[in-house]
Amino acid sequence: MVPVHIIIPARYASTRFPGKPLVQIAGKSMIQRVAEQAARTVGSDQVFVATDDHRIREHASGFARVVMTGDHASGTDRCAEAARLSGCSEGIVVNVQGDEPFIRPQQIQSLIQAFSDPSVNIASLMKPMHDPLFIHDSNMVKVVCRHNGDALYFSRQAIPAVRGSDPSVWGQEASFFKHIGVYAFRVQTLQELAALPTGLLEQAEALEQLRWLEQGYSIRMVETDFQSPAVDRPEDLAHVENFLKSHPELA
Repeated sequence: MVPVHIIIPARYASTRFPGKPLVQIAGKSMIQRVAEQAARTVGSDQVFVATDDHRIREHASGFARVVMTGDHASGTDRCAEAARLSGCSEGIVVNVQGDEPFIRPQQIQSLIQAFSDPSVNIASLMKPMHDPLFIHDSNMVKVVCRHNGDALYFSRQAIPAVRGSDPSVWGQEASFFKHIGVYAFRVQTLQELAALPTGLLEQAEALEQLRWLEQGYSIRMVETDFQSPAVDRPEDLAHVENFLKSHPELA
């Protein structure tokens, strides 16, 4: 059986929400909720919190294995260092963002299952979109795919564009998918990605996965019908509290 490791990159100095991993959500920190959801997939022994902050290290050591890393520009780079330091030399690494406190174990498992295809080296999640407000929201990253599910391109713009049609009805005339930024990698591929130089497409859209496509890597997209609220800013906590009210089993 191929070993699976889940790494949760967590940094304290978030520009929009300093200390975000330690914020309390109904009696538990956000990073603890992420780790507990991950552990339901692979067991707590294979869940690592990767951080460069001693406050997160001290807190997370009570419920996960903690790896102290250097300062990194992206969660992928932090995961790559954490994988090296923790001795993850083979198998699959799943990068679960530290602001996804209600990610479902089934979603993580679906990414792991994608690697039953030996051609898959990177996998990620996507969710169908229909609301025109979301389709044209530049904060929502969209993805278009090949017939086999491999990503063709990611963009902050609405892709595909429906020529000759009013943008307000594009969701009725084409398929749109939102990218959910949870990734899984073969260990060797993860290390290769961390060594790549910044790409032109990445600079244009501020999306690191475009660096990988530009360098010829394939990303297998796995469709999901569920997305829980992520926490990017302090005001997002109100959405999380409302989400918990409608999902009391997660509280």
